[in-house]
Amino acid sequence: MISTSPILEVEALSLATKSHGKLVDNVSFSLGKGESLGLVGESGSGKSLTLRAILGLLPHGIEQIGGTVKTGASSAMVFQDPRGALDPLCPVVKQLAEVVYYRQRVSRKASRSIALELLEMLGLPDSLQKADRYPSQLSGGQCQRVVIAMALACKPGILLCDEPTTALDVTVQRQIMETLTRLQHELGFAMVFVTHNLAIAAALCAKLCVMKAGQIVEEGNTLRLLQNPTNPYTQMLIDSVLPLPELEGNGHSWN
Repeated sequence: MISTSPILEVEALSLATKSHGKLVDNVSFSLGKGESLGLVGESGSGKSLTLRAILGLLPHGIEQIGGTVKTGASSAMVFQDPRGALDPLCPVVKQLAEVVYYRQRVSRKASRSIALELLEMLGLPDSLQKADRYPSQLSGGQCQRVVIAMALACKPGILLCDEPTTALDVTVQRQIMETLTRLQHELGFAMVFVTHNLAIAAALCAKLCVMKAGQIVEEGNTLRLLQNPTNPYTQMLIDSVLPLPELEGNGHSWN
């Protein structure tokens, strides 16, 4: 059962640089245990910076100038570029086992066993048990699953996802989305999912916050927001989701 007490509270968060002024302006939202929240908006709207502020990993030159971030559980992040998040010179099982070893404080032998269990949970090949592989020897979707496994190895109460499906083809995107949904039900973590794709956020998240130019312009229950958007920018995002062409008989009706 989902708890009503917030596990994450972001209140009046403002981020800025000295040269460009505010990048995130007075952003507030909360998240309960086991809940899922989508931050949606176009590139440059402040979504990823908000996520990094929650984790305490703001880029150099950007600072928090106002507001608070309160968390009631540990957080872990799944990054957009899985290959960039992995060490190209270290096999993936070994990398994951290192995370388990340092975060869960178990023996080296137990670390490898837990790492292999996580990879199996995420649908990675059984062959990794016998022959470890480097990131370059895996597909983009497989690398993203390894990165998700690394985040889960930290046993987070809050999983932060920074556009983890953007660089993947649509079939793999769906697989990753289904995996995240299943794991959230099984493990009970809360999730903040950042994306510019409203359709993906709507499929994964019960609540949405729409961001534009560093501010939240609309928020609420996903179904209500999609059915009755009040902000023109939200309506524009909804309209930008391309529908499939209608098919008539054996031919195509694309005109």
